[in-house]
Amino acid sequence: MVDELSLRLVPDALWEIVEPLIPRFVSRPQGGGSAPVDDRAVFTAIVYVLTSGCAWRHLPPSFGVTVPTAHRRFTTWVAAGVFERLHGEVLDRLGGAGELDWSAAILDAASVRAKRHPMSFGCQAAAFST
Repeated sequence: MVDELSLRLVPDALWEIVEPLIPRFVSRPQGGGSAPVDDRAVFTAIVYVLTSGCAWRHLPPSFGVTVPTAHRRFTTWVAAGVFERLHGEVLDRLGGAGELDWSAAILDAASVRAKRHPMSFGCQAAAFST
């Protein structure tokens, strides 16, 4: 199902880049199981969760993908490096078209205060000096 929201989240041009990066579905040798869900629908649902900030459990059913399927494919695709390769592919295409400006960039970081422990360096140094 491709509706207006889905096309905004994953336009055809983006899907042309993503589709070859997604691992192909392999049926189980013993048979059984359910039919595979459309990759584009799953990718669109994943993009929705990642860009909206909603929890996986709040994924709207309008995407036609169950929460467990979307999350399972996400973890599988992360492990397969799909999103890293997608990032590289998009950067390569933008760079090749001269649409990247590296004169300005955003750096994001986190800082966490380290708590002092009784056996910190200062206390150990005092113990060894006696």
